[in-house]
This record gives sequence, C-alpha cells and structure tokens, in this order.
Amino acid sequence: MQSLKLLFDYLIFPGFLFCAVAGLLATWVDRKVTARLQYRVGPPWFQPFADIAKLLGKETIVPEGVSRSVFLGAPLVGLAGVTLVGTLLWLVSLNLGQTFVGDLIVVMYLLTLPSLAIIIGGSASRNPLAAIGASREMKLILAYELPFILACATVIFRTRALQLGEIIGWQMANGPLFWSFSGFLAFAAALFVIQAKLGAVPFDIPEAEQEIAAGPIIEYSGPALAVIRLSRAMLYFILPLFLTVLFLGGFDAWFPAKYLAVLTLIILIKNTNPRLRIDHALRFFWGPVTIAAAAGFILALLGK
Repeated sequence: MQSLKLLFDYLIFPGFLFCAVAGLLATWVDRKVTARLQYRVGPPWFQPFADIAKLLGKETIVPEGVSRSVFLGAPLVGLAGVTLVGTLLWLVSLNLGQTFVGDLIVVMYLLTLPSLAIIIGGSASRNPLAAIGASREMKLILAYELPFILACATVIFRTRALQLGEIIGWQMANGPLFWSFSGFLAFAAALFVIQAKLGAVPFDIPEAEQEIAAGPIIEYSGPALAVIRLSRAMLYFILPLFLTVLFLGGFDAWFPAKYLAVLTLIILIKNTNPRLRIDHALRFFWGPVTIAAAAGFILALLGK
C-alpha cells in the first residue's frame, strides 16, 4: 500500500500529471492575457493540450552524427527535475510534516536541471545556432544564480529554517515574508530570476527566435520537443508556487489569488519589456538584482 501511495503521489497528485495539467493551464492564462493586451481574442483553454498532443504524434528527427542518448535524454532530465520540484513543493504545502532537513536546498539544485538540460541538448545537436543558444543559457545561469541564492538565503536567515515546512510555519505565525523589508527585496530579486528561468521576455535570449531561430532547441521535433515544451509549461506553474511558498505564506485559502498575482506579474513583465542583449542581462543580474538581493540578505541578518 505504501508503494502504491508513493506511485500515486509522484505520478498523479501532486506529482507529474497534476503539475502538467496545471502548467498547461497556466500557459493558457499567459497566452490569453497576452492576447488581450494586444487586442486579440487568444486561444481556447485546450490549445496548450492540443499543441502537446500534436507534437507527440509527429516524428522525432535526430541530427546525423550526434549522440542519440544525450540528445534525447537531456529533455527527460529537465522534465524529471521539474516534476520532483513540483511534487516536493505540493507535498510539503499540503502536509507540513512531510518536510525534511535541507529540502529547500534540494529544490534549489533541482531547479537548475531544466536549464542544464537545455544546455546539454543544444550542445549535443551540433548545430551552430543551438551552440550559440546553449552558450547564452550558460551565461544566464552564471548571472542569475548568485541573486537567486542570496534571495533564498534571506528566507533562511529570516526564518532560521532550512526546511520548507518550517518556513511556511514561520510565516503562518508571523505573517508572509513579503511584508518585511528584507522579504520584499528578496522577492523582487527572485521574481526577475524566475523570469529568466522561464525563458520569458526580456530574458528569452537563448532562444531569441528573430535572431537564432529557436536556439538550443532548434533541432528538436516530435515527442522530444513536446517534453521540452511540457517542462517549460510546468515551470509556469511550479516557479510561481515556489515564490508563494517562500514569500507569501504557502498554501491557504488565499493561495489561488496569491498564485495568480505572481503569474500576472510575470506576464506583465513579459509584455512590457523588449528582449535584452546577453551582456545587458549579465549587467542587470550582477548589478541591481544582486544589490537588491544582498540588501535583503543584510536586512534579514538584522532581523528586518
């Protein structure tokens, strides 16, 4: 029975299937709001599901001379990382007793897997445009990981906890971290990092369709491309959830409103900014974003 419960948790709810459905619906919200901002109608709610289903029915073409296992395995690594993060966050949110020591650190590490999968897959494809995109993705990781770590460290030092359950419990007792000076600065820094992890404008530099076609995923097709698209869609659900857990008190009666507020911020940033050049993105993350995250960390040490 325990094995069946674990299988249900990781494959159905709150695991892969739940996160996949929620993520595809989140991308529909993104596309619908974007369309309204551009005075268009936008797609029906089932369009993201139809897009994935269409890709699953197409042929997967592997470029000549590449390592088939690396090329096709990289998207699966990213999908596995996203699924594990979503499952961990929801298990802890629904039952604080399911937390374990250092689970926040585990989530931070797992959130690097989708980007690493894009880098590995793009590098393995032997396409010059994919290599440029993979190089840009590597530079972005080097740029945004420092402020991301500082933002998470702010939460750790403010709550004196390394466990997601304890962080949520602290906020239940003391109020969301967002309303403190340190929490607000850390949230602002983390929000821009999340934008980059999603590959959304203004940080869609690795794919940059007008410049390098689709960048690191240019050679992907069929089910392999569907896995990449599905992983990206799941991140649209999981990353706002992560911010909600760390800064807005986690899962409660107000969770839908808090999640939609974070998602709306992401969509508004996406639709009101032009794409940055990679050097500008590096300066932005190493400059104002890191400064804001560092200021939040210092304030957390002072108890502010």
